[in-house]
Amino acid sequence: MGALTFEHRTQSRSSTQSFSRGSYYYFLAALVMLTMSSQTLAAGQQKIPDYETARGIFWNQLYNKGGISLYCGRQFKGRRHRGLNIEHVFPMSWVTKALRCGDRQQCRNRNRQFNRIEGDLHNLYPALIYINKARSSFPFAMIAGEKRRFRRCDFEVNEYKRVAEPRPAVRGNIARAIFYMSYTYRLPLYRKQMNLLLKWHQQDPPDREEKRRNMVIGKLEGVRNPFIDRPAAARRMITNVRY
Repeated sequence: MGALTFEHRTQSRSSTQSFSRGSYYYFLAALVMLTMSSQTLAAGQQKIPDYETARGIFWNQLYNKGGISLYCGRQFKGRRHRGLNIEHVFPMSWVTKALRCGDRQQCRNRNRQFNRIEGDLHNLYPALIYINKARSSFPFAMIAGEKRRFRRCDFEVNEYKRVAEPRPAVRGNIARAIFYMSYTYRLPLYRKQMNLLLKWHQQDPPDREEKRRNMVIGKLEGVRNPFIDRPAAARRMITNVRY
């Protein structure tokens, strides 16, 4: 597995706030390049201790008014809808492998960092249960000669090659979620996957809903996704990270 080579009172005050936020991300990127301290590089969210806590916050606060499923774009109302569950866009099996803490339950029992990673809302999206299951922990790819296997849902899976292709409207969302996880927690990606996701990030920039979601999550767990806040800096941030 290769290295990821990955917002007054006066106008003056407004400019200072903008500069400060921008400086934060540049400083963070520089910090990643200059130190190999796991405490610095693998900070991440500190407010949500585990996935069970995150699941309650996910349905009761983040999606309490409903929303749209990630892979199929199906709308749902209220706090939860039948047929939905929570998808980890960056699969937890990739995390257990990177942390070398055993299987998922063993990692929950042994590794506090794993629990915070598993509960990070930036990586959690609503998904139809059967689509979530079909995706499994496959990486993403472009599938040639795709056949519509899931009827009205534009989601393709090649089980032989063990890859999945999501609908174009959310490819950027997926890329930024994966980049956030890899960048924040020092979780490695294959170079081929990184290059494809960077292309998706450029083709599908953050929209109003993704920005709103990022703002809400930032309030809930104290950490924002810099790839949503500063999309133009993504390539520089990504290619300067070492694992």
